[in-house]
Amino acid sequence: MTNKPNGVLYIGVTDDIHSRVVEHKVKFYPKSFTAKYNCDKLIYFEEFSEVAEASKRERQFKKWKREWKINLIEEMNPSWTDLSLNWNLDLNKHRTNQ
Repeated sequence: MTNKPNGVLYIGVTDDIHSRVVEHKVKFYPKSFTAKYNCDKLIYFEEFSEVAEASKRERQFKKWKREWKINLIEEMNPSWTDLSLNWNLDLNKHRTNQ
């Protein structure tokens, strides 16, 4: 997740990407890192069949230099387009009571 092209990067693992993206977009956890830095754009993701595999990849990414992460993102998504824009996300379902 990011806030803008070449902006803040957030890396995480989830077993329900649609719901998790919605939570980031509506700032369901208002004190979280993604809410603080407005990281609400899905710019890269990978799918795994095993949780252990996904967790291992997350730890690997978190050790990478920023430049390596950006290169990986730009290989798949050179324009840093929000990949969730065409998803049918129900943003009202997860709104916080503010």
